[in-house]
Amino acid sequence: MPSKRFEEAKKLVDKKKLYTIPEAIALCKKAATAKYNESIELHVRLGIDATKSDQQVRGTIAFPHGTGKTKRVAAFVEGDKEAEAKAAGADLIGGEELIALIAQKGEIDFDVAVATPVMMPKLAKLARLLGPRGLMPNPKTDTVSPNVKKMVEEQKAGKESFKNDTTGNVHQIFGRKSFDDVQLEENLRALLEQIRRLKPQSSKGIYIRNATITSTIGPGIKIDINI
Repeated sequence: MPSKRFEEAKKLVDKKKLYTIPEAIALCKKAATAKYNESIELHVRLGIDATKSDQQVRGTIAFPHGTGKTKRVAAFVEGDKEAEAKAAGADLIGGEELIALIAQKGEIDFDVAVATPVMMPKLAKLARLLGPRGLMPNPKTDTVSPNVKKMVEEQKAGKESFKNDTTGNVHQIFGRKSFDDVQLEENLRALLEQIRRLKPQSSKGIYIRNATITSTIGPGIKIDINI
């Protein structure tokens, strides 16, 4: 059953209206009435056939102002690159021994994993553990590269990976309630532009069918993406 706080927040939003991005952000922050620093999220309905491999939307974005979330980064690298990973700020660093330890314990204590190409075959033994959680390093998400410093620093700075779900929707946090309106708008516009750039060539008709922003436990607010 919806809380009294949520019901009060819903009254602030006109369900039939398409809000401009500045209007929607201001309203979203006003409706974020939880005592903690709620995340601000974008939910987009895409005109793609999510069952077709050539219509998948998957990408990365380095938000202008980050997302307000501190990520724990695991770096799977060979011995001579461990110092580089540590200097870049990785939280968990190692090679085959670390892979074996994680496989044995079955525990994951990180938010994102990066790896060098040399380590990828060795990471295969963690595929069943990392894959379902979306944590398997992948060149498409800029998490596999010989440039360990660049990968780690980008992830620590707030680089995010996103992809459509099985129903053709994309969901992505783009900031926090504590961000000012300009920061949220610049992050949101950057995210929308990146999604537009990733339109599959085989996708026909309207690509972005509708877009809504919301706080963690706030009501959805429909936005006009053309303004």
